[in-house]
Amino acid sequence: MNKTKKVAIFGSTGSIGKSALDVLKRFKDDFEIKALVACKQSKKFLRQIKEYKPDYAVMADMKAADEIKNSVGKIKTEFSAGNKAVIDLAKRKDIDIIIMAISGASALLPLIEAIKSSKTIALANKESLVMAGKIVMNLAQKHKATIIPVDSEHSAIFQCLEGKKYKPARIYLTGSGGPLIKTPKSKLRNITPKEALNHPKWSMGKKITIDSATLMNKGLEVIEAMHLFSMPLDKIKVLIHPEAIIHSMVEFSDGSILAQLASPDMKLPIEYALSYPERLKAVAQRVDFIKNNKITFLEADISKFPCLKLAYQAAKKGYTYPIVLNAANEVAVWAFLDKKIKFTDIPLVIKKIMKKHKPLKKYNLKDILSVDNQARLDAQKIIERLNSRC
Repeated sequence: MNKTKKVAIFGSTGSIGKSALDVLKRFKDDFEIKALVACKQSKKFLRQIKEYKPDYAVMADMKAADEIKNSVGKIKTEFSAGNKAVIDLAKRKDIDIIIMAISGASALLPLIEAIKSSKTIALANKESLVMAGKIVMNLAQKHKATIIPVDSEHSAIFQCLEGKKYKPARIYLTGSGGPLIKTPKSKLRNITPKEALNHPKWSMGKKITIDSATLMNKGLEVIEAMHLFSMPLDKIKVLIHPEAIIHSMVEFSDGSILAQLASPDMKLPIEYALSYPERLKAVAQRVDFIKNNKITFLEADISKFPCLKLAYQAAKKGYTYPIVLNAANEVAVWAFLDKKIKFTDIPLVIKKIMKKHKPLKKYNLKDILSVDNQARLDAQKIIERLNSRC
């Protein structure tokens, strides 16, 4: 690579952020860590600032920022706090690549500002496209911003389509099935957060791991794929692939299928997004086809995991339904992690919010944020009622 690229990691204390830092450490001649952004993990963030010495550091949560601002003051890093500071950082001209690894809906506004600044964005946040896919993709085209997916499934599709002049006939999104794939449906109600967080293949943040357990993660990925690759819903199929070696597949009109295979390690799609269109030396462990000589595909069980069915319904209905789907899911997942509701209450909350929703057929960014906020308030009320029964 000819030029050292200046990188900002939005969500540096999360699992993607930490993996990205590990990748960047290995390629110091190619990349400079220009800025770090975190939300609440102040002690971990302070350690990162001291180790990597970025020019800029932003803590979204003001209370968490107060805990470390005096310590950061002794370092040359320019430190700021609050959501506005996060958004302002996304606009900076001295940043080439933003790794958008902020979890949930809070990534949407900084992502839009990064797009308006015509940056390269390594996108590891699916919720922003679920909420505002058309707006995001249209803005990216208008401002000539480059969006490279970091989710292993969408990175796989992106790689399979690289250099192709024709659209695929079908996309297969694969998933391991999560930690509860072998758990009987009758036992799901009493699943604990600890059990649901015990993913067999991936080490991820709490929210995305619970989404994996409910299969909502696959549902959100379906909606994300619709926008990223301009694919109709009926051409996107979810397959359960427990070995997690094939990260997704693309089928063409003649029946040929291309698949991307790799070890289940997020460092690989992160590295690819950072170096695109080039490839660097492997940081992830290579696949051993003798040890991993079994490839299995299963149908996703939507009766056992209704969150996937709800995501398909929201995608089919369109308009603002994906927004309330995502909002209700986020609130319900955190309520489950806080032990306020049961595991099987997560799809119940989402279903109630979707049933109540009156969609907007025409909407802008302000409307999206309003719909998102109202859905969260309504979901919280439902959760309070569910919690009161215990």
